[in-house]
Amino acid sequence: MSNILLEQLTAEIQAGVRLALAEDVGSGDITAQLIPAEQSASARVITRETAVISGVAWVNEVFRQVDSSVHIRWHVADGQRVQANDVLFELEGKARALLTGERAALNFLQTLSAVATRCQYFADMVAGTSVKLLDTRKTLPGLRVAQKYAVTCGGCHNHRMGLYDAFLIKENHITACGGVAATVQAAHRIAPGKPVEVEVENLDELRQALAAGADIIMLDELSLEDMRTAVEINASQAKLEASGNVNEQTIRAIAETGVDYISLGTLTKDIKAVDLSMRLSL
Repeated sequence: MSNILLEQLTAEIQAGVRLALAEDVGSGDITAQLIPAEQSASARVITRETAVISGVAWVNEVFRQVDSSVHIRWHVADGQRVQANDVLFELEGKARALLTGERAALNFLQTLSAVATRCQYFADMVAGTSVKLLDTRKTLPGLRVAQKYAVTCGGCHNHRMGLYDAFLIKENHITACGGVAATVQAAHRIAPGKPVEVEVENLDELRQALAAGADIIMLDELSLEDMRTAVEINASQAKLEASGNVNEQTIRAIAETGVDYISLGTLTKDIKAVDLSMRLSL
């Protein structure tokens, strides 16, 4: 993973699972109480469709918090492609615990695998080029770190995590600060060492951003011709990121212009949960 620290991810998993169980289990799983407390069971989880897996650690944490005696045997790993009807993992433990943890575990796995699957779909489209596909901040509230981890499982990369770890200077920032140069200088002064990215809408603004010393320049909805010209003007001075009007029909052509990055909000916001199923046996 690129921007996600292991410590941050571990804390995110524990906290996220705690919240998921609190909203689902609440004061207790009353339906599970229909089953004798000492009844043991086994279960297996399958996928009903092709997917790229992400979320193993979240599933493990769900059952650790529900009942740490539950044993999980995984047949797949994060980042692995699976086919319909493949068995993803098997469970052994108290029947109550398996059923209580089922929905929270599958919610994480189906959502994060959906992100990884969509990312792999787009990554395959630019295979053979040098471009890196980046996510954005268009994530589900409370699941940003989780979704950005899933992005890396699908072969794409992380943009900034939030508003705190990199500058992204847009038109309104430039207007308020008195120009591109003044804005970039202020950014370097406020947080030395933090990446400074400037959004531009034409080649003249590109030249201004380069002169100001921007680390990354976002080409916002430029034509393919202007992107190619931007690559020539830039001459590797800064990293170039293409954004806007990126979809299945345009992404390959954009990648072939020579830009370094392409950012897509669709990687995390336009997802459809992977269809999973848990089957219990006594």
